[in-house]
Amino acid sequence: MSQIITTEWHRWIVEQASAGLSPESVLQAMKASGWSESVALGALQEATEGELAPSKPPVVPQPDLSAAPRWVDAGDRRVEVLVCMRSPMLVVFGEVLSPEECEALMVAARPRMGRSLTVQTATGGEEVNADRTSQGMFFRRGENEVVARIEARIARLLQWPVDNGEGLQILHYPPGAEYKPHYDYFDPLEPGTARITQRGGQRVGTLVMYLNEPARGGGTTFPDVGLEVLPKRGHAVFFAYDRPHPATRTLHGGAPVLEGEKWVATKWLREKECH
Repeated sequence: MSQIITTEWHRWIVEQASAGLSPESVLQAMKASGWSESVALGALQEATEGELAPSKPPVVPQPDLSAAPRWVDAGDRRVEVLVCMRSPMLVVFGEVLSPEECEALMVAARPRMGRSLTVQTATGGEEVNADRTSQGMFFRRGENEVVARIEARIARLLQWPVDNGEGLQILHYPPGAEYKPHYDYFDPLEPGTARITQRGGQRVGTLVMYLNEPARGGGTTFPDVGLEVLPKRGHAVFFAYDRPHPATRTLHGGAPVLEGEKWVATKWLREKECH
């Protein structure tokens, strides 16, 4: 039997959110009451696009796809447009990086790899998380010629300032490694978020660039929309989120590597200058 959100339930959702309850808490409460996750997410999205919508939607990074181009000018390189989605705002790009750039990033990163950490929004620090079993490191913004060139290309491609980006992160997933589904934005109701966002505001976009190709597994999954982007060297997947809310449908994860290994370079983009 199909489930229908009544006016009373819609009003309840708005009341809970207005009272400060996090979107995740509202979602869990609805699921506990018997609502399917898809129906509950749809109701949350409707509420946030109605009574809870900001008066002026924030600007987010995005490529210029107004003319439905096959290729986008990224300054020093033409980047192919392979897949576009509107909800979530998601684009799969081809040939963002050259094979030589992929190799250079892996070579420079390899001696500096360590266990990947996740943001600890309760304190504003970092922590080891069992959901994330990769190895990783960060380049400083503009640390070397290759990094600076790629950052300038990303800024042109996504129409977003270089200074509004975090340092480029390189991640290595050996066989069996994964990153379970998660959101990249910082939960605004967590006590440590204010500290995190002091250095650039919220995250508003993510670009994942594939540096190699595992033989099996390792795709970037988007459970809310049933999409999996398979790693191909030099290609990338970009997605944006105009508010820190599950209604953006940007839940995503790194599927386990089943054979071979996976290397990616991730660029997180912030609202403001990231210092």
